[in-house]
Amino acid sequence: MKIAACIKWVALRPDIDPLSGSVETDDRFSGVSAADQAAVEWALRMGEAWGASVTVATVGASIAESALRDALACGATTAIRIDIEHPLPSAAVGRELAAALADADLIVCGDWSLDRGSGSVPPFLAHARGAEQACGLVALSLDATGVVRAERRLDGGRRERLIVRAPAVLAVEGSTARLRRAPLGGVLSSARSSIDVRTPSTPNPAEPVRLVHARPFRPRTKIVDGPHGSVRDRSNALLGMGSTRTPPQRLVLDPEVAAEHILAALHAWGEIDDPASAEGQ
Repeated sequence: MKIAACIKWVALRPDIDPLSGSVETDDRFSGVSAADQAAVEWALRMGEAWGASVTVATVGASIAESALRDALACGATTAIRIDIEHPLPSAAVGRELAAALADADLIVCGDWSLDRGSGSVPPFLAHARGAEQACGLVALSLDATGVVRAERRLDGGRRERLIVRAPAVLAVEGSTARLRRAPLGGVLSSARSSIDVRTPSTPNPAEPVRLVHARPFRPRTKIVDGPHGSVRDRSNALLGMGSTRTPPQRLVLDPEVAAEHILAALHAWGEIDDPASAEGQ
């Protein structure tokens, strides 16, 4: 059994120019997101529970090796960095990680990154590996070797319980776990540990984007109920004819008297049944 965790080196405190909109980053304030830290922690827990090796991988420049050494200090077995200087599309990142982690049984990723936040790398990685995927996980528990019980976030405040078996790709939220503190011995040994630096699996992993067609955005048509009644009734409803309307008034009143006028108007409009019952609300 081999476990892997994928992390991404991002700017935690980017500086955005308010006039030009340009983004400037500082490596001193960069690192990995809470979701990626949770992914490393869960990979370490799986390695301890199942006696498996843990590999941490990233796609990026040499500055990202500090995050890999932090994972090695916490207990990861090996670290892999795919040497790419420029950002790549999510599909290309997924293919590069799948090629580097071809022997991993379970791969744990953060649910989404801090820079673009699309959360699309784990699905692309699972597709490239031909493995199961479980994204948006808010709770995990380890079962038998290679089996994870998870709870996934759904829309509308709902949850879905899953049983995931290797080979699979898991995408966890940052609230699921907190990365452990590295011991002093791990910190000292990680500084001397070697990192497996690899070249991209394809000469040009970035796929060029070709614009086929562009048009202004048009929102979907709002579906409304069909007209009812005769043509005369519909015309009167559109023109507001036959409707009763209270003319506007400008009143300068004390708070108690103003509240009574408001309650009386709400009662006349049918918003409340009894003004006396609404005085205490």
